[in-house]
Amino acid sequence: MTSADAATGTEPPLFRHAGVHVLGVRHHGPGSARSVLRALTELEPDAVVIEGAPELDALVPHAADAGLVPPVAGLVYVADEPRRASFYPLAEFSPEWVALRWAAERGVPVRFADLPAAHAFALASAAAAQPDEPDTEEEGPDTGEQPPRASRLDPLATLARAAGYEDAERWWEDAVEHRRGGQDSVLPAFVAVSQAMAEVRAIEESREGFTDVENDRREASMRRVLRAVAAEHEVVAVVCGAYHAPRLEESAWPPKSHDTRTLTKLPKVKVTATWAPWSAGRLATESGYGAGVTSPGWYQHLFAAWRDGTDVVSGWLARVARELRTEGIDAPPASVVETVRAAEALAALRDRPSVGLSELTDATTAVLCGGSELPMRLIHDRLVVGSALGSVPEHLPRTPLAQDLAKQQRSCRLKVTPEPQTVSLDLRRDAGRARSLLLHRLRLLGVGWGTELPGWGAGTFREEWELAWEPELEVAVVEAGLHGTTVLDAASGKVAEEARRAGDLATLGGLVEQCLLAELPDAVGPVVDALAERTAQHADALALLRAVEPLARTRRYGDVRGSDTHRVAEVLRTIALRGSVGLRPACVTLDDDAAEAMRAAVDAAHRGLALLERDPLAGDLGPAWTQALGAVAGDDRVHGSVAGRACRLLLDGGHLDADEAAARMGRRLSRGADAAAGAAWLDGFLDGDALLLLHDATLLGLVDQWVAGVPEETFEDLLPLLRRTFSRYTPPERAQIGTRLRRGPKPAPSSSEERLDLAVGMPAALTVAEMLGLPLRAPTPADVADDREVSA
Repeated sequence: MTSADAATGTEPPLFRHAGVHVLGVRHHGPGSARSVLRALTELEPDAVVIEGAPELDALVPHAADAGLVPPVAGLVYVADEPRRASFYPLAEFSPEWVALRWAAERGVPVRFADLPAAHAFALASAAAAQPDEPDTEEEGPDTGEQPPRASRLDPLATLARAAGYEDAERWWEDAVEHRRGGQDSVLPAFVAVSQAMAEVRAIEESREGFTDVENDRREASMRRVLRAVAAEHEVVAVVCGAYHAPRLEESAWPPKSHDTRTLTKLPKVKVTATWAPWSAGRLATESGYGAGVTSPGWYQHLFAAWRDGTDVVSGWLARVARELRTEGIDAPPASVVETVRAAEALAALRDRPSVGLSELTDATTAVLCGGSELPMRLIHDRLVVGSALGSVPEHLPRTPLAQDLAKQQRSCRLKVTPEPQTVSLDLRRDAGRARSLLLHRLRLLGVGWGTELPGWGAGTFREEWELAWEPELEVAVVEAGLHGTTVLDAASGKVAEEARRAGDLATLGGLVEQCLLAELPDAVGPVVDALAERTAQHADALALLRAVEPLARTRRYGDVRGSDTHRVAEVLRTIALRGSVGLRPACVTLDDDAAEAMRAAVDAAHRGLALLERDPLAGDLGPAWTQALGAVAGDDRVHGSVAGRACRLLLDGGHLDADEAAARMGRRLSRGADAAAGAAWLDGFLDGDALLLLHDATLLGLVDQWVAGVPEETFEDLLPLLRRTFSRYTPPERAQIGTRLRRGPKPAPSSSEERLDLAVGMPAALTVAEMLGLPLRAPTPADVADDREVSA
């Protein structure tokens, strides 16, 4: 008995398991978590060591906080480059979380042990910079030749084959996860796991050319922590992946000098650690210590049932039946009982120690779902995977930007959930406006929480967004924090930085539009200044035209949010005029790819300028643009795709009559013209709806005659382009065009008068006459028989 025991009058345990006890587990395994909990209760260790980057030690004091609700993840990132980050996910059924919570609730010290993230990130950068360089940390003479390296064995697959299993996952489920065990000590089971892994690793390391520098460094780092902890504590419990267990047994430790030499002169970077909420769906992601758990909802149910002493099978099927009933699918209690029996029978036939998820799925499909797999998709999404999202208390250390974002999310009443949700915003209301600003600012920062849905024009007072919070966005928030401590400041800072680096006018034009949407007054000025400066130096018509549409939208719809866009109008006028002047020279001698890019830019500029017809500052741009299109449409040196598109735009705008358009089409599609050039012109001209061909028999006839007259050897080359041209039309439109061509051209009337059928038209005439109060007699049979002519 120690002096402390004597002072308190308590008796020490009859048997103390002194030393280091390695508990080899499978990450995110509920059976492993249950066994770890039993082992900790049995051992009552003085200290607990958990596999993980030592930087996570800073997060240990928060582990007992009731507001820290799993699934959560330890986020470790490079301080200067937050995008270089690693997650260490923890679910309620994770053995690491069980050990961490057990120790925190009892005041037992906890340490994390693994290769420090500071070294891991630096080594990864060095390897990426010199991917072909041999590892210089290996001992031995350099012979100039690198022996072939043997690939690593899959430990679970090796043990499963030895046990007669073809499926490694099923073997682990049967051997570990579904084994309840009795009241005996659970420690021998961990010893058996360690011994089995030792045999696998012995086989692996006996293979010629096998090296594993990464694990050597990791395990040397783990042992370094274990030595320090064991020197201060009598009983130490180590929770680690089963693969590492044999190398962490105290009897297998190499000399301290060996580990010191392995870890000498490793590069290092500065890193930071924090807590981040995680989601059930992301537990399947291979990131950090993700173990590829494809059924976290099922594992959570297993762990909760074992912890609470409830029945696994009946409890699960009760939840399944409840979900089915929610969707209107009949699931009576008698069917649930029958499903339980079917699942137990399947487990017996398959010689499994207990009913697993596969048996429950098969039984549910057969009994409750009547053999249909469609309802099981619902069960998979809602129960097997689940939608749980962890939470991190606000008072825990987080970046200033993350704190400001959380505050604004609460203020805007936007729920953070991994499940997609659609929100409609009315910009005329303060609440809708605040939500819109937050989402637009986050999009500028690269935090893709919301995706704006199409269907609402930029000039309307409504927006529709789809929101879905993914855990990876925590990294984006950390990275965005480099630009400012609040969402507003960070968005303004990032826009200003992008404006300084951007050399593309279209990019700058888009930034101006986004600044107004996000209401960033401090950023608009620098962006417009950069845009004006680049415009003065730019002579590329393509770049100028690409910048027109975003600036036109900004000018047209900026007033919706009360923004001042006079400066934007001035820059827009300069860009549009310079683009119009340079359009024709830029369209000469284009290849096919360049012509497609120019055609898209012309369409975009045309759409933008159409928004400014009534703008007092920019409304006089129309004549210059029309003149530029006319010059392009009438120049035979211009690529057919661009010329045809310009001709169509002039026709649609009323600046070119149908006869002149038909004449130009006739020249482009004549027998003496190049067929490929004619097809390109036709593709540009016909882009849009099919009403032009359906209502203009002359143009339709010209196209028909040209297609019929193309030589067979040329037609095969043109067919893909023609298919692409007409595939833009809807199936009904294509059907109507085919019907018109089969019927042939409609005969023109012989005179300006047409014969009207009085029997058909007189009822309508009588109705109109009655509404106007005019006397009009009904036609007599003689009138109908005479079929009199009535002037049109």
